[in-house]
Amino acid sequence: MSSSRTGRPPVQRAARRPVAPRPPRENPLRTLVTRARRAWDRPLTAYYIVLGGSLLITVLGLVMVYSASQITALQMSLSGSYFFRKQLLAAVIGAVLLLVASRMPVKLHRALAYPILAGAVFLMALVQVPGIGVAVNGNQNWLALGGSFQLQPSEFGKLALVLWGADLLARKQDKRLLTQWKHMLVPLVPAAFMLLGLIMLGGDMGTAIILTAILFGLLWLAGAPTRLFAGVLAVAALLGAILIRTSENRMARLACLGATEPQTGPVDCWQAVHGIYALASGGIFGSGLGASLEKWGELPEAHTDFIFAVTGEELGLAGTLSVLALFAALGYAGIRVAGRTEDPFVRYAAGGVTTWITAQAVINIGAVLGLLPIAGVPLPLFSYGGSALLPTMFAIGLLIAFAREDPAARMALAMRQPRFGRKRIGGSQRPRRWNTMRRRAPGARSSGER
Repeated sequence: MSSSRTGRPPVQRAARRPVAPRPPRENPLRTLVTRARRAWDRPLTAYYIVLGGSLLITVLGLVMVYSASQITALQMSLSGSYFFRKQLLAAVIGAVLLLVASRMPVKLHRALAYPILAGAVFLMALVQVPGIGVAVNGNQNWLALGGSFQLQPSEFGKLALVLWGADLLARKQDKRLLTQWKHMLVPLVPAAFMLLGLIMLGGDMGTAIILTAILFGLLWLAGAPTRLFAGVLAVAALLGAILIRTSENRMARLACLGATEPQTGPVDCWQAVHGIYALASGGIFGSGLGASLEKWGELPEAHTDFIFAVTGEELGLAGTLSVLALFAALGYAGIRVAGRTEDPFVRYAAGGVTTWITAQAVINIGAVLGLLPIAGVPLPLFSYGGSALLPTMFAIGLLIAFAREDPAARMALAMRQPRFGRKRIGGSQRPRRWNTMRRRAPGARSSGER
């Protein structure tokens, strides 16, 4: 046995263990995307986005209405908060309508389709009766309710077309009649054209465009063939061109596209150009809430049709992008609700509401940006106007009710328990774990919940 120089036995060294390879480092961006997808695929995501997004838009709209309408109210010898108080009252009533609509069963929504359509047609016809209808800015589409309150029945015509059209198409789909083009068009298209005729009698081209967009959305969801869809679109485009060509006011609005000076020849583009001025002067973060200069008599309709321009001036690019993101999220959540349901009425109604809100937002914002003609339509949930706010909030309640009707969402809501005040039966009761939802609902559609 060998020994060291000191005579002591050699020290036995332990063999080195092989070093395990380190796991590869995860890409943080990929991890974030994966978590976002899992969160988006949860059953209650659409429910929370529709509810939270609509409430955020409404609250921000109240703030901007208060800021944008003060000067207009003072010029009319009114209180500076006059328009804000009226909008706040409409928002409170609209919140009640939203809550009622979100708690109503689908069968009751379908039962209300025909009464709402009949009421909307009656009020829209009543507008044209001399002495009853009221003209505002050249359009006779209003009813006087007494005092300073007025009602625009054409706004309720949008809701009527969505509910009645969805119920009609759902009934025909149950009977397998949508494979025939005559059942797909009749009586949906004639009824829509009747509503369009009543609206155009008052000269409201903007609302007619929104109603046409809802009609096309319903036909597209019903699976209309390309030839049929193109035919209806061609007829609507021809009628629209005739209506624009025969009106000097509409031709003037069309001529203001891309205008950079308030006066371009015989056409006055004051409103369009000053809307661009307001957006351009806002910068990245804006001049500050309440510090807009264009609302001091330079920008007409600053608190209604062009409130997005005042938002860009006071809150800057950050504020306008936030509004756009909220509308985009609301639209995408509506598409998700329509795409995940098995009920044809829910699919048509959710798709119609999403088309309505998205198309109206695009037309309003496009006009403010100078990309589309000024159509005179408000920004949904944001602009001043109780007649537009009430049916829109009821429609948002529809989306919330439909989001709750999803099997996975209904099961998730049923599993939730309040943190405080739990009922104790036979001792303490442990709350159910959220990640056991799939095993408790084997019949529900896979939602990707983790």
